[in-house]
Amino acid sequence: MSLCLAAGALLVSLGHGEITLGWRHSVQKTLWEEVWRETPAGLVLVEARIEGSGAGMDPPHGARLIDGFWRWHPSLPALPEVVLRRSGATADWRLCMDGACKPMSDYLPAEADPVRLKVCE
Repeated sequence: MSLCLAAGALLVSLGHGEITLGWRHSVQKTLWEEVWRETPAGLVLVEARIEGSGAGMDPPHGARLIDGFWRWHPSLPALPEVVLRRSGATADWRLCMDGACKPMSDYLPAEADPVRLKVCE
């Protein structure tokens, strides 16, 4: 098993383990990040964090402010995939693995939309 990105006929293997998805809110310009982990049951959202609140980005009850981010641990079941949309109106998704971050365009063409993050065999 490994994490991969799928867009149409394109499939890109990202390796095993965990990935942090990051993006900037189109209005507030604050950073939102989600940490996803590969499991036998699918993708598990381990942590969500945002730099600030506003424009529909308020942290939930129980979130803690740590190192400039509101952080919380969502309670969601494992998902078979996460669909990532790319409008072109905002900066591209940022993918971080093993401490290195790259824009999604380093993996897939900018016009590839939608993109699915999933566990691949």
